Amino acid sequence: MKIYFSASIRGGRDDVDLYQRIVKKLKSYGTVLTEDVSSSELTERDENALKRGDKAIHDQDMNFLRQSDMVVAEVTQPSLGVGYELGRALDMKKKVFCLFRPSSGRNLSAMIRGADDGNLFVVRNYSEDELESILEDFFNKLRT
Repeated sequence: MKIYFSASIRGGRDDVDLYQRIVKKLKSYGTVLTEDVSSSELTERDENALKRGDKAIHDQDMNFLRQSDMVVAEVTQPSLGVGYELGRALDMKKKVFCLFRPSSGRNLSAMIRGADDGNLFVVRNYSEDELESILEDFFNKLRT
């Protein structure tokens, strides 16, 4: 299975430790095409990204998204890029699983929460201590 992982980069890197945990778990279910999103070396103003240019980043990520079988997104940190990727994934009829932490004190966008249809697009609240078990439950249900 090819998994596209989506999480905030330019919108803020406060949750990078969680991104690393998510990617580590996702790798037990398949190939994570966007593993670099979880890198602690990646910053909001990543110099390598600036050198490559926004068009190259967009085109590469859209290529990865087209190749993917599904999308897992951590949506607690607001990000225009993540929202864009989720909209594109829906247009491509990709299975989407969004993770949101209410303990952050943030409110999840109605456009994300409202897209939850319980099937193709799923949004799940979680706490840090249950992260791995929520991913296990989701992937186990995919197999049945």
